[in-house]
Amino acid sequence: MIVFAGLGFAVLVLVIIVVMLLRRQLREKYATLWLLIGLALLVISIFPGLLVQLTHLLGVEVPANLIFALSIVLLVGVALHLSWELSRAEEEIRRLAEDSAINRADVEALTRRIEALEGRRATTGVEGPDKP
Repeated sequence: MIVFAGLGFAVLVLVIIVVMLLRRQLREKYATLWLLIGLALLVISIFPGLLVQLTHLLGVEVPANLIFALSIVLLVGVALHLSWELSRAEEEIRRLAEDSAINRADVEALTRRIEALEGRRATTGVEGPDKP
């Protein structure tokens, strides 16, 4: 029974990942990791003896302890990667905000200059090329 539950869970994870990819809710660089995890879950669900052999090979007493240890390593890796991505995004946002502020200041300076030139044209009575 537990094999079928594990198999169902693995298939569900893979289906969710593929659907999210097709809807563009998950980027490819993250989907690769999750697809590998889903496939690993599928393989372990189909061949539960592999997990037992791996625990003996690594010297772990209980297969569940190996799963928890690997899950912790995976979660720490994902958290570290997402922190790195967040730092890069914050730096990009800061740079874009600075560029936007510079552009806004340039536009305001040009607007003031145009208004000053139009005001000078109105006081001198000189018609510009845009006026008949």
